[in-house]
Amino acid sequence: MSTGMTRPAAVAGTFYPADPQVLQRTVDALFAAARTRTGVAARPPKALIAPHAGYVYSGPVAASAYASIAALRGRISRVVLMGPCHRVAVRGLALPGADAFATPLGQVEIDVDSVQSLAALPQVVVSAAAHAQEHCLEVHLPFLQRLLGDFRLLPLLVGDATPVEVSQVLDLVWGGSETLVIISSDLSHYLDYNTAQRTDRQTVERMLALHAPINHAQACGATPVNGLIELARRRGLTPHFLALCNSGDTAGDKNRVVGYASIAFLEPVSAAPEHKDAGGDHGEVLLSIARGAIGRAFGIDTGAGAAGDHPFLREHGASFVTLKHHGALRGCIGSLVAHRPLLDDVAHNARAAAFSDPRFRPLPHTELEQIRVEVSLLSAATPLEFRDEADVLQQLRPDLDGIVLEYGAHRATFLPQVWESLPHPREFLAQLKNKARLPRDFWADGIRISRYTVDKWAEA
Repeated sequence: MSTGMTRPAAVAGTFYPADPQVLQRTVDALFAAARTRTGVAARPPKALIAPHAGYVYSGPVAASAYASIAALRGRISRVVLMGPCHRVAVRGLALPGADAFATPLGQVEIDVDSVQSLAALPQVVVSAAAHAQEHCLEVHLPFLQRLLGDFRLLPLLVGDATPVEVSQVLDLVWGGSETLVIISSDLSHYLDYNTAQRTDRQTVERMLALHAPINHAQACGATPVNGLIELARRRGLTPHFLALCNSGDTAGDKNRVVGYASIAFLEPVSAAPEHKDAGGDHGEVLLSIARGAIGRAFGIDTGAGAAGDHPFLREHGASFVTLKHHGALRGCIGSLVAHRPLLDDVAHNARAAAFSDPRFRPLPHTELEQIRVEVSLLSAATPLEFRDEADVLQQLRPDLDGIVLEYGAHRATFLPQVWESLPHPREFLAQLKNKARLPRDFWADGIRISRYTVDKWAEA
């Protein structure tokens, strides 16, 4: 619902320049300096942690975060921006109740669809008062305006909330490659320079290890940071260090400093199948590698899948390769854990699916042109916490979850594709037990269950 209200710039002229031309030159200079520093992520991130002090203090570190998305102009159309309440107490996460945010560089429209999608969550409230004088979101907007151009914004101030409540919100608006998530947070406050260096380094190490909780003495935005860490573990994101300093390094007194860090969170290669690189679509490349590996076993060299042509293939990844013959399963072998370069994993699993699946005879040359190849890339598996089997059944997400079941030496997995033939959670789990060579009605306290998601590509 439109409010007709714009949240005006509150800290222009204090945290950053109020003059549009001066602001533009300032931001561009910070970007230029950031591009010359080390700490560049291997590929564009899905989420960032970036600081929110005045530009003279934290601007270089913030620019290091934003330099990592410089190539995404025209691809990112929505930014989810979260930061801590500094002035007005809020229970939960607060929307501004406005249609746009203003800075000296112009207005950024609020993403109405995202706001409406959060309406059913009890932890999401509206508080214009909390947003009115808050700086932690506003200071990021000029960076985003210069880098991304036109985008829509979902601004949320985080008050008294749990990491789970934050991660629920993030999960709901996570989106695809069109969405960037930014957590606004500084680190320690008002320690002496040397103590702050040690403290902030330890905090960053915890973030990079996805060890939560971070407390508010370590980071003022600890609550949204912990929510992102919770979701990063679940979605298999990899943190990547970009920059770290404190106000004593930039423009402040070294007796009482504030710490700043930038960290990028990268999704697994499998999480962005629409991503293009110089070699084309990831899915097309992976399918070519799989078919090429099988073809070479018959002495047919397709030349597919040179790692030098596609750098993402050198990253470790977990894949499954499925073969179908006239619509029927003809072989399926894969890896649950990323333990080798994706190029090697897909090629190995393709050959194994063709020639080593114990359920089928080895693929003959005469069937090579008749099979249909599918490649699935898996996110990291995350353990389910549950009380009993009924609790597991409640938590299963049909069509989304791949499931790993373990009990002693028994282990089996079903890809999410299996939901197509076993759409009911109870039968899905019963058949998975059978696959693990356990009775359908078996249950014991020692059962372990994990879930993962996949991105799948299939030949036409």
